[in-house]
Amino acid sequence: MLHSLVTGASRGIGRAIAVALSERGDRVAVHYGSDQDAAAHTLSLLHGEGHILVGGDLSDPAVPERVVGDVLEEFGRIDVLVNNAAIAPNPDTSHPVATVDYDTWQRIWERMVDVDLRAPANMTFLVARSMIDRGLPGAIVNVGSRGAFRGEPEFPAYGAAKAGLHAMGQSLAVALAPHDIAVTSVAPGFVGTDRQQQKLSGAEGDGIRDQSPFGRVATVEEVADAVVYLSSPRSQWASGAILDLNGASHLRS
Repeated sequence: MLHSLVTGASRGIGRAIAVALSERGDRVAVHYGSDQDAAAHTLSLLHGEGHILVGGDLSDPAVPERVVGDVLEEFGRIDVLVNNAAIAPNPDTSHPVATVDYDTWQRIWERMVDVDLRAPANMTFLVARSMIDRGLPGAIVNVGSRGAFRGEPEFPAYGAAKAGLHAMGQSLAVALAPHDIAVTSVAPGFVGTDRQQQKLSGAEGDGIRDQSPFGRVATVEEVADAVVYLSSPRSQWASGAILDLNGASHLRS
């Protein structure tokens, strides 16, 4: 049995990943930022027994230490870390350079980098060190974004943070390979989470779906399936990879 920690698992992609890992037979720690009720619902959907909830704002450097410590106390080990928690693009975090004021620009950049890059860096450090100290192999999977490659003109801090997350993953894939720890990333395009349904059903919906030649957006289950594979011991040779999950809506050379 693998012991997995999924950050930002109270809903959406994180919830789907937690459910899929539990279907594999993992014991899962469901992390949430602030919505404990939603996280408890995720917990109720998991298969098997022994799963736990852990909460807190990971942008506070003290919180990752507590979260990882609580999971280790309960599980005794962490075999898989999925860095999913992030601030996604939304109207409140829009900051196009031509129209936003400087104070807002600074505030959004600081918050997005703290949550989307520095927090997963801290989580990765702590979990990787726990694996090294116990002499255990493991897997770390980062949930990045197509926006790291395609660009996010209205959300440049998001695109930059996700690009940094991908780069961090590749650097640590090399650094952690001697310890039998694989590090990979997935880079989803538009995903049809519950929070995106209003946009998909509105005037923008057809344009969003038409970004892909398949004429649709990804499901959360498709992202979760990729994470299940990349977190499996059988996928170790994929370490360092960034897997595009965008339905051919953006092709990298």
